[in-house]
Amino acid sequence: MNSPRDDGPPPGVSRREWRKMQQSAAEPAAPAAEPPHDTRDSGHISLPDFLGGDPSPAAPAAALTILTVCTGNICRSPLAEVLLRARLESLGVRVHSAGTHALVGHGMPEPALELAAQAGADPSTAAAHLARYLVEPLLADADLVLTMAREHRSHVVKMMPNRLRRTFTVREFARLASTLSTEAARAAADAAGENPQDRFAAVLRAVAEQRGLTQGVAEDDDVVDPYRRSRETYARSAGQLVPALDEVERIVRAALT
Repeated sequence: MNSPRDDGPPPGVSRREWRKMQQSAAEPAAPAAEPPHDTRDSGHISLPDFLGGDPSPAAPAAALTILTVCTGNICRSPLAEVLLRARLESLGVRVHSAGTHALVGHGMPEPALELAAQAGADPSTAAAHLARYLVEPLLADADLVLTMAREHRSHVVKMMPNRLRRTFTVREFARLASTLSTEAARAAADAAGENPQDRFAAVLRAVAEQRGLTQGVAEDDDVVDPYRRSRETYARSAGQLVPALDEVERIVRAALT
């Protein structure tokens, strides 16, 4: 404990001046003013850290935005994200992912990283993934929402009912798209004009109109969840997902090229 002499003013300083100096030192410094942030032309949504941060690095407005969704956002939806990004980024398509119950801040497990690299994703992109929550701004920004299972599709539609016509499970989308030829998809896009969003919306309507033309068991519209399961289950999950992404890529290319 300090002695009384230690608490007094130094030589040559009055007690009044000493009190003022102590009060001034105790006051917190004012935070530095942040520069204004203009997001008008960024094509980019900023999310707070507790929601998982930004969905992707700041970039010019994309021709199209695709959102993939699963539960934890560490296995299925990020695998779909990095694979679609590798295939479609050259077209200006932005792809990101989120989880309905995300393990925020966690990366992809090793088996998922291995499968991503084997299927053609950029390993550094896959390794950089951090899980984030599914929030309404992400849904509002998406031209297409691809969920990994029916439960996620239901979650999306409850959160934002006006995204009903833009939301499919990824295997459901592939099943419906399989009966729509590339030529028919491109014709639907051409009839909508030059705007990428309008073209893709027209193709989505054409895909949705295939309902009733394909037969399938409801469970077949889901991608199996491999989280905390064997590498064989990871491989089976990817075996369901990757062929579905082939159809997604075909339809997107038909709409944009």
